[in-house]
Amino acid sequence: MTTEIRVPGLGESVTEATVAKWLKNQGDSVRIDEPLVELETDKVTVEVPAPSGGVLSEILVTPGSTIAVGAILGMIGEGAGVSAAPPPKPQPLPPAPAAKPAAPVLSPSARKIAEENRLPPQTISGTGRDGRIMKGDVLSAVEARASAPKPVYAPPSGPRPQAVREERVPMSRLRKTIALRLKEAQNTAAMLTTFNEVDMSSVMHLRTAHKDSFEKRHGVRLGFMSFFVKACILGLKEIPSVNAEIEGDDLVYKNYYDIGVAVGTQKGLVVPVVRGADELSLAEIEKRINDFGLRARDNKLKLEELQGGTFTISNGGVYGSLMSTPILNVPQSGILGMHKIEQRPVAIDGKVEIRPMMYLALSYDHRIVDGKEAVTFLVRVKECLEAPERMILEV
Repeated sequence: MTTEIRVPGLGESVTEATVAKWLKNQGDSVRIDEPLVELETDKVTVEVPAPSGGVLSEILVTPGSTIAVGAILGMIGEGAGVSAAPPPKPQPLPPAPAAKPAAPVLSPSARKIAEENRLPPQTISGTGRDGRIMKGDVLSAVEARASAPKPVYAPPSGPRPQAVREERVPMSRLRKTIALRLKEAQNTAAMLTTFNEVDMSSVMHLRTAHKDSFEKRHGVRLGFMSFFVKACILGLKEIPSVNAEIEGDDLVYKNYYDIGVAVGTQKGLVVPVVRGADELSLAEIEKRINDFGLRARDNKLKLEELQGGTFTISNGGVYGSLMSTPILNVPQSGILGMHKIEQRPVAIDGKVEIRPMMYLALSYDHRIVDGKEAVTFLVRVKECLEAPERMILEV
C-alpha cells in the first residue's frame, strides 16, 4: 500500500509553492510526521511532514519546480528502507614521487657571483667538465639578463571572463514577491516621507532603571520596540487616516490596531503582525516580537501571522542605518522607520547638550493622508517617546 505526499493548504490567497529542497532521499526510511520536503511560498517556508511511516518510494517533483496546492509531491511505500550511505570506495595509493635531479655544481667564484646577482643555478648552463658552472658562465648569464628586453604589460584583449566573477541563481519566491510588492507600492501609492528626530533619553533611562525587574517578572527583555508600538497606536488613534487603506472607491478606516513588525531573515524581509496591539501590555508586545524573531530565523512562522496588519514599523537602526525612506507595505497607508541612536549635540533650554537622538521617518500614501496629518502623527510619536508617561495616561 502506498501513501501520497500532497502539497497542504497554505493559507488564504496562496495557491502554489516552489519545492525548495527534499529532506529525504528516495529509498530512505521515514517516520510518520517526519519532515520530508521544504516548500517556499511568497510569504514563508513550510515543511511537509510524512503522512505515514514507511519508505520514500518516489520523488515526483524536483527542487525548483512550482506546484499547486493539493498536487502530489511523492509517494511513501511499505518497508524499512535504507538511509545509510554506501561505504566509501578504497582510494588507490598515490604514485611515488619522482627522484629529484641532482643540484648543479658551481665553482666557488661562480657561486659567489650568482648569489650576488640572485641568479638561480638551475637557469645557468655550465661549460666546465661534467657540466660544472664556471665563473664565465655566470657572467654571461648576468650579461644576457641585463640585455634582455623588459616585458611590457598589455591588458588582455577580448571579452572579460564574466563567468569567473558572476554567479547566476534563480530568485526565490519570497524574493520575487518582495520585489513585486515594493514595485507595486511605488507604482500605486502617492508615497511621500516626512522626518523628525526624537530624544531617546527618557525611554533609555526608564529601561535602565527597570530592565532587571522587568525581565525577572515577565521573562523577557524590555526593548525599544514595545515603546514604539504603543506610541504609534496613540498616534493612529488621533490620526485615523494613517491606519486606513483604499479599497476600490472607498476609504476603509480600521478601528483596530494590528501592527506589523518587520523582521530581517537570511531569505529576505518578513512582517509578522502583532494583533490587537492596543490591548497588550509592554511585556506582552515584547514577548510576541521576541517569539516572531526567533521563529522567523528558523522559518517557523505561520502564514496567518504574516497576513493583514494595519500599520508597519521597520527598524533599520539594528543594522546601523542613520536615515532611510521606508517603502509602504501595501495596502497600508503608513510605515514608520526607526534608525540608529547616536549621541548628538542638541539645544536644550538655550544650552548645548549631548543627547541620544534617533531620526524617525514616516512614509505615507498621500492619496489618503494629508501632509499635515502625517507631520502631526510623527510629532505625537516623538512626544510619547520623549515623555513615556503620555502613553500611560493616553494623552
